[in-house]
Amino acid sequence: MSIQPVQMPLCQRDSSQLLIIDAQERLAKAMQPHELEQIVTNINRLLAAAKVFGIPVIATQHNSPGLGPIIASIARNLPADTQPTEKTAYSCCTAPGFERNISAHPQRRQLIVVGMEAHICISQTVSGLQRWAYQVFVPADAIISRKSECKTNVLDRMRNGGVQVSCTESVAFEWIGDSTNEHFRDVWSLFRNQ
Repeated sequence: MSIQPVQMPLCQRDSSQLLIIDAQERLAKAMQPHELEQIVTNINRLLAAAKVFGIPVIATQHNSPGLGPIIASIARNLPADTQPTEKTAYSCCTAPGFERNISAHPQRRQLIVVGMEAHICISQTVSGLQRWAYQVFVPADAIISRKSECKTNVLDRMRNGGVQVSCTESVAFEWIGDSTNEHFRDVWSLFRNQ
C-alpha cells in the first residue's frame, strides 16, 4: 500500500476573500505594542494587495460599544463598500449577516483570516468556516493574542486541524503567482523595506 502525498494548497486570487476579525481600537490596547504594530502593518499589506487584485474584504467588530471601532489605520484602507459585521458571539459564523457577506461571492471558497484575538474569535471562526467547507488560510504574522503562548497554542491546533498556517508575504505572492504579473511591482513594494 502506497501513501499518497498531501498537496499543500496555495492561495488563489480568484478564489480568495480577506476576512479581518475584530481589529478594534480598545482591544488593541491590551496587546503587546511591538506585536500589534506588526499585525497592523501586515493587515494593511494584505488590504493593499487585495485592492490590487480585486479580492473582496469582509470585516467584523465584536461588541463595538465596548471595544471601539476598527483601528483607524486599518479602517482607512478598507474598501468603501465594506460594512463591518457587528457581533457579540466569538465565532463570526454565528453573527447575523456574516454568512450572507461571505457567500456573496460563491466561487470564492478560500478565506484568508487575520485580526484579533487568535485563540478566541479567530479560532472559533476558523472552525465554523471549516464546517461550512471553506478552505482557511491564517497568516501567523497577521493575528495576535494578548498572551503569546495562547497564539502559539492555537496555531498548533489550527495546523493539526487542517488550517493552512502561512505568512502575509506568502499569501500576497501566491496571489501574484508569477513575477511577470502586471501587478508584481505594486505588491513587491509592500514588502521591499521590511
